[in-house]
Amino acid sequence: MNDTFKHSYKVEHFEYVGLAVYNCGIQKCEEGHSWGPAVRDHYLIHYILSGKGSYETGGQRYELTAGDGFLAFPSTVIHYRADGADPWEYSWVGFNGTEAERLVKLAGLSQDKPIFHCPLESPLAANLASIFDATGSRVSDEIRMRGRLMEFLSTLIEYCGANETQRDTGTGRRYIEKALRFIQYNYFHSISVGDIADSVGISRSHLYRLFIEHLSMSPNEYLTRFRIDEACVLLRSQGLSVSEAAFSSGFSDQLYFSRVFKRYKGVPPSKYALDK
Repeated sequence: MNDTFKHSYKVEHFEYVGLAVYNCGIQKCEEGHSWGPAVRDHYLIHYILSGKGSYETGGQRYELTAGDGFLAFPSTVIHYRADGADPWEYSWVGFNGTEAERLVKLAGLSQDKPIFHCPLESPLAANLASIFDATGSRVSDEIRMRGRLMEFLSTLIEYCGANETQRDTGTGRRYIEKALRFIQYNYFHSISVGDIADSVGISRSHLYRLFIEHLSMSPNEYLTRFRIDEACVLLRSQGLSVSEAAFSSGFSDQLYFSRVFKRYKGVPPSKYALDK
């Protein structure tokens, strides 16, 4: 009797640049089932629930069993295979965004250390299952998946991350975190990059260098993307008009808002609001 199975979900559109679920699922593999060698365009974490298998990346091969997990980095060649006699069952979640790299580092994972172990009695498996339970095509579903992804990552950080004194608490990272909080709490006001820099206590040029280093985009780019993401939620979930969504997300000019929105989303905000 073949008791293998696979339940999975793949997101077709992504509205959030900070952190977004790309796919998730659970699979009981056939003997010797494999994937790759190939690359992904996002971060992908597998957590093994039972059985055994191997994971290869960066010229290293890891033999893994229940309670172990592995992380695939974007644009990195990986290959994983279920054991020929005791094939593994695993859950997974794929994700990406400007916050993804920081959260992965807080979990103690890197290209040199893509493996972790988390006890099966931990909440990790339940966290992954809850992401799959929240899947759907509505904006509210995407927000719910993102929240449950954060819960999963917080569990991973709690059980597998570096000690607080060992984490990346450098001055640059602290400035970035303060800047992101300021944007989150004030994006709907008419704030500028200068206001963000002032709230952090550094110059605009220093802020720019830190954003490029840590987020690979300028402060103005991040602020604009954040505002557009919030406008998407207002247009679809709250049913606001284009002008209401524009002003509520920090744009003082509706025409400018519409141009920027179309550049990022590919459609005008009026059409986006109708495509629910």
